[in-house]
Amino acid sequence: MKSWHILYTKPRNEKKVAERLQKHGFEAYCPLIKTVRQWSDRKKKVQVPMFPSYILCRIEEHRRHELLEDPGILNFVFWLGKPALLRDEEVKGIQMIEEGGKEINISGSGFEKGQFLEIPEGPFKGMTGRVDKRDKRKVIVFVEQLDCMVSFRYKAE
Repeated sequence: MKSWHILYTKPRNEKKVAERLQKHGFEAYCPLIKTVRQWSDRKKKVQVPMFPSYILCRIEEHRRHELLEDPGILNFVFWLGKPALLRDEEVKGIQMIEEGGKEINISGSGFEKGQFLEIPEGPFKGMTGRVDKRDKRKVIVFVEQLDCMVSFRYKAE
């Protein structure tokens, strides 16, 4: 049975590693986001990895060792002594964000730094997070399960 494993790569090697793995017949996925980068003479939209130094690969457990032969892969990500695995629904959620940049709206007005809240919709539905920052239109939440920050627009109740 195939499972989504999380691989830790050398810095700035995510796209190259994913391409090499795909050429060797593996189902590798490097989620990308579009961002604007500023140079001294211009601004440019570029695609950068959503999770720097990490890629995902869907493989059978007995083939894990084959991936470590790639020079850009440092190791698997482990959780409680076992390789960290993602469910298909979680990977689909990441793909939804990458493809559509789906905006998630939450309702409320009393978001305070440090407060915990449950995400009501979208690919992170049901996950909980801690409010890190808040302004007039959006709240930034640290989602521990993903070890990342997620930004949401909100409507005052």
